[in-house]
Amino acid sequence: MPSDLAGAPATAGASTAPSPTTTMTDVRPPSRPLSRTRINLALFAIGLATFAMLFSTQALLPDIAASFAVGADAASWTVSAATIGLAVAVLPLSALSERFGRRRMMTVSVGVAVALALVIPFAPDLGTLVALRALQGAAIAGIPASAVAYLSEELDSRATVGAVGLFIAGNSVGGMVGRVLTGWVSDGFGWRAALAAVAVMGLVAAVVYRVLLPRSRNFRPAPLRPRVLFGAVRAHLSRPLLLRLYAIGMLLMSAFSAVYTVIGFRLVEEPFGLSAGLAGSVFVIYLVGTGSASATGPMIERLGRRGALYAAISTVSAGLLLTLSDQLVLVLLGMVLITGGFFFGHAVASGSVSRAATEGRAQASALYQVAYYLGASLGGTTGAVIYHAADWSGLVAFALTALLTTAGITLYATGRARADRRAAARLA
Repeated sequence: MPSDLAGAPATAGASTAPSPTTTMTDVRPPSRPLSRTRINLALFAIGLATFAMLFSTQALLPDIAASFAVGADAASWTVSAATIGLAVAVLPLSALSERFGRRRMMTVSVGVAVALALVIPFAPDLGTLVALRALQGAAIAGIPASAVAYLSEELDSRATVGAVGLFIAGNSVGGMVGRVLTGWVSDGFGWRAALAAVAVMGLVAAVVYRVLLPRSRNFRPAPLRPRVLFGAVRAHLSRPLLLRLYAIGMLLMSAFSAVYTVIGFRLVEEPFGLSAGLAGSVFVIYLVGTGSASATGPMIERLGRRGALYAAISTVSAGLLLTLSDQLVLVLLGMVLITGGFFFGHAVASGSVSRAATEGRAQASALYQVAYYLGASLGGTTGAVIYHAADWSGLVAFALTALLTTAGITLYATGRARADRRAAARLA
């Protein structure tokens, strides 16, 4: 079994602070096939709804900017506000999931998010649209705050890795379908109708999730004790391994969000001059993320967790360099590499958090989501500003800097692992 990113076994260095609840036993029986299938399909559906709604305005940014007579940086706040809302709310909602249950939290969250999605198309101005998107992001926060913890509790350890990958694959499908759908609907009926179409799609996915997801078998509710919650958070933030994983998630998402926030503007401008529908169709590349995230388990077995991260970073970097071309086919190939590498790296990092946190898993996963979506906000807004000031080459430089920092963190972990092995060999 490959070592984790710290070079130590996953059970080492567990938090010594009390956890709000210990929600899974150390040894779980193998998951029943039917139950496992229902869980996988349900989490895939809610993952689809999450990304479709969260990034519903991303492919529409040129149209929104034109409609409200604002620049790319102002329009990008319709994306960043949602991700900031999610980052702010994910930790409090993870605490509520400890008390009221993962399944209930995800159900309420997706229901509120869909209700807001049905209202958002009627926003009269940009300020209202941004405010509603922030509320929607906060509502969506209950899903990532609970999903990985639910999987860790209800599935055996081998099945959890694949299920987390499938949940993230649902994210990628939702991101793809939502962006392609909004692009084409916007071409024919305007961006407001496009957002309404995403709301309907989110509603359908939410119903599928609610019908399929089994009731929790291993969840044990815990009282809401803020001091214990903050103790668990403080313990997680004191662990170098988890801090590295949080930084990796933030940096990867910064690079990815910058690219996808701005790519629509680049493709509708010269030398490409695509229509909004064609530019939105580029997001079909998200299907690559479905495959790469689903392959996380086998690739970790082959390369190890750090090796898998190196592969992800290299793939995204190569894709960024290809997008510097003025040839559309090379830009699209670059987007394929960026998307596949990102979703693979994200699945590795998020799965490693669940593996490393033996207590307070909901809080550990929530802190990863905070970092991840702060990275989305940072990347989206900064990417739009840089693109306006320094064109696409400046954005690529920003993304490559984030990836080089990620590689440096992973390289440091590799060095620590080797040093720990040498020390253990001397003591043996």
